[in-house]
Amino acid sequence: MDIKTATALRRLRLVSAPEAVSFLLLLVCSVLKRTTDFNAVPVMGAVHGVLFILYVIFWLDAWNRARWSAGTGVLYFVLSVLPTGGFFAERKLKRGAEEAVVASRAFADGAVKA
Repeated sequence: MDIKTATALRRLRLVSAPEAVSFLLLLVCSVLKRTTDFNAVPVMGAVHGVLFILYVIFWLDAWNRARWSAGTGVLYFVLSVLPTGGFFAERKLKRGAEEAVVASRAFADGAVKA
């Protein structure tokens, strides 16, 4: 995996959890707006909107650079629109990054021994 691909995947991973948290907070704010006088929906809506747009931009970049199959690309998008999906996306991307590091170390060890 080249550095640009790794960077694209890392950016997507780093925005996944905050996007999921902002979505959950927006849902809580929506409930509070309807049940109390507290109205933070405009603020949380803007925060979540920015994070969601960043997620989509980073998702497109990662999909392009990592050359994911259509199924994998769609899976990461669907995870972005589920309330807790960003947490699953972050975990899956982290696991993939760790596997890539292990594979590259194994390759480097094999190349050095050869």
